[in-house]
Parts: sequence; C-alpha cells; structure tokens
Amino acid sequence: MSDTRQTIEEQQSPDASSPQGDASGDAAKSFGEAFAASEQQAVSEEPEVTEVEGDLDELLEKAKQRDEYLALAQRTQADFENYRKRVAKDAAVAQERGAVALAKELLPALDNLDRAIEHAADDDPLLQGVRLVRSEMAAALARAGIESFSPVGEQFDPSLHEAVATAPAPGGQPGGTVLEVYQAGYRCREHVIRPARVVVAA
Repeated sequence: MSDTRQTIEEQQSPDASSPQGDASGDAAKSFGEAFAASEQQAVSEEPEVTEVEGDLDELLEKAKQRDEYLALAQRTQADFENYRKRVAKDAAVAQERGAVALAKELLPALDNLDRAIEHAADDDPLLQGVRLVRSEMAAALARAGIESFSPVGEQFDPSLHEAVATAPAPGGQPGGTVLEVYQAGYRCREHVIRPARVVVAA
C-alpha cells in the first residue's frame, strides 16, 4: 500500500529535469540577457546623445552670431542712408547759398537794364538788344531757382515786401493792399533774397 502511494506522489511531483522546468529556466535566462543587452545599448547611446546635444549647441551659437551680424549690417545700412541724406541736404543748401550770392551780385545789373528799357525810346535801335540781354539774365537766374515777384494787388507782407510809401486806397480797396511796385522782389525757393519795394494803400 505504501509503495503504491509513493509511486503516485513521484508521478505527481514535477521533476527538475523535466521539459517544463527547462522551459522556465530558459525564459528567465532570456529575460536576463535581454535586460542586460538593453542596459548595454542605453550606455552605448549616451555618447551619441551627447554628440547631438553638442551639435545643437553649436547650431544655436551660429544662429546667435548670424543674428548679431544681421543686426550690425542693418545698423550700418541705416547709418549710411542717414549719411547719404545728410550729404544731399548739405549739398542742396550749399548750392542754394551759391545761387543766392550770385543773384545778389547780378540784381543791380538787372535793375539797371530795367531802368534802361523803361526810359528808352521805342525807336531806339539798342532797345531790342537790351531786352534780349535782360531776358537771358532772368532765364539764367530762373535755372538756378531764383525768380522775381511783383505783388501788385496783394496784401502787404513785411516778410516779403518793403513799404517805401503809402497812398489813399482807390476804389474802396482795403488798407494794406499793395498799389504799386517800385522794385521787384527776388527769392530762391522759400528764401527771400530781396523784398519787393512797394507803395501800400493807407
């Protein structure tokens, strides 16, 4: 009886050398090897991650330098544009000053030509020549930006006109109206070279 029970227990108890025991051992060994391999792979990938981080830092540094160079180029371009505008403005001012200085030298000659034309006889053979010279001088001044103005009928403006006399206002014209121009005024753009000498309505 006892021999029969022992035989049954031996059949029911698993043997360490059975195929089932071998499979469990192999699974545990395979898991251990896979874990060790993953750890080794992670360790081997660390230098690659470090290298990628280094490349990224280098790219960021280059981008920073590029932005600095771009900002410097933009500032340089803006400074040059301001310099160009300033030089152009200074040149225009210098040109206007030169034209004004030339006009001041020529205006007395123009006045004399105007007086000669005014008092010359109509049949004077020189009258046409004097008018031609006067016209050419006025055209040369106009090319330099200098023009004459005769403000008859306008309101008196002390910044443009010089009152040399007053007279009663005819025909109900308001006081301060320019009635007559004794001498034409000249200006270069907004700069008055010589005010017009005028008679003003009282």
